[in-house]
Amino acid sequence: MAPAPLIEQPTISETYNNHRDGLALEELSDNIDRVNVLKAALKVQNGTATQEEQDIYAASQFDAAKDKTQFRQYEEACDRVKNFYREQHEKQTVAYNLKARNDFRAKTRAELTIWEAMEKLNTLIDESDPDTSLSQIEHLLQAAEAIRRDGKPRWMQLTGLIHDLGKLLFFFDARGQWDVVGDTFPVGCAFDDRIIYPDTFGANPDAANPVYGTEYGIYTPGCGLDNVMLSWGHDEYLYHIVKEQSTLPDEALAMIRYHSFYPWHKEGAYQWMMNEKDKRMLEAVRAFNPYDLYSKSDDVPKAEDLKDYYMELIDEYFGKDKKVRW
Repeated sequence: MAPAPLIEQPTISETYNNHRDGLALEELSDNIDRVNVLKAALKVQNGTATQEEQDIYAASQFDAAKDKTQFRQYEEACDRVKNFYREQHEKQTVAYNLKARNDFRAKTRAELTIWEAMEKLNTLIDESDPDTSLSQIEHLLQAAEAIRRDGKPRWMQLTGLIHDLGKLLFFFDARGQWDVVGDTFPVGCAFDDRIIYPDTFGANPDAANPVYGTEYGIYTPGCGLDNVMLSWGHDEYLYHIVKEQSTLPDEALAMIRYHSFYPWHKEGAYQWMMNEKDKRMLEAVRAFNPYDLYSKSDDVPKAEDLKDYYMELIDEYFGKDKKVRW
């Protein structure tokens, strides 16, 4: 079904800034997940998925019996998500991304242990709202526990636990929802048609730039994704923090940095950027993706029952009781 036409309404940023609560952000994030889940599931159902994509679904056991095509309020999600991406695609420019990275390195916003960061992120949800679903800690524990049940390594369990902690940007430098959540993509080269809603890039000044608007832009084929500037948001923010302050392996860093890079790990875009390392990392990201998307319907875990186990994992890879610089 074609996306519904855009309706004139307050921008996402206006809504966000007037109601700076976590419920609106998380509601949008859930809608984005619904769209991504349905797109991926329909590719498998219709026989258009690659063998690699089918193998990824077979590799995760916890979601084998789940009907991935049944998601409520899909039409509403499409409308909300397209309006979100219209703004994100307009504002994620090279200039903005350079500034965001400079701002990131210019100061420490807080010093918190990983568990303290999880508890702070938990306040994104307004628990007095009757429509509120899961808290942030519950979603993170669901992902981690699904990975644990499938017998994946300890570092991957921890990656599931922390993969969304970059949403702490909400409390710090965010200008709107568009630079916190959403699918990510490279800036500094032409926007690939396999990015969700590619028609909404028309208002981005980089699209017509004589360098940034070309196929390769500021990059060269085979340059490697480590050398590519992805659109700024919770994935990129957390990736830089974890890379510098933990001993998690490259595969974990890739899962964190690329879990929203759907044009790459689901649609096959930007293959020309990849080097040999990226080919290995792509397999890791595809193996992680089901635990992010499909664990939300699992039983709700109790943080108090699992804290001791996950504190041990945190200490193993970040250092005992270490305060992380955010």
